[in-house]
Amino acid sequence: QVQLAETGGGSVQAGGSLRLSCAASGYTRGINCMAWFRQAPGKERERVASIFIDNGRAIYADPVKARFTISQDKAKKEAYLHMINLKPEDTAVYYCAAGRYVADVTVVSEYEFWGQGTQVTVSS
Repeated sequence: QVQLAETGGGSVQAGGSLRLSCAASGYTRGINCMAWFRQAPGKERERVASIFIDNGRAIYADPVKARFTISQDKAKKEAYLHMINLKPEDTAVYYCAAGRYVADVTVVSEYEFWGQGTQVTVSS
């Protein structure tokens, strides 16, 4: 099993920035992709960004392109989400996810492991 723990959420004003971290532990061997999702109240969970472990290729959802950056530290088994120019519509619980056989990063079911989530609140 793989455990994922997110940190770094909080409250900021519009235009501010935050950096989320996700630490993976347990049997992490074979994880090929890590990602960040978010879920706002009353809305479905949506993918924000994904990163393939081997080559570092990052894939972003359109609403966050040019504002969010996903990165990783293989040695620490951590993934990060650096968010700038935050908007009120970015308010959500942000979840870290990981999978061993992720081929299509947009398919939620391909991510086997999930963290508990961290709240991000952006005020106008």
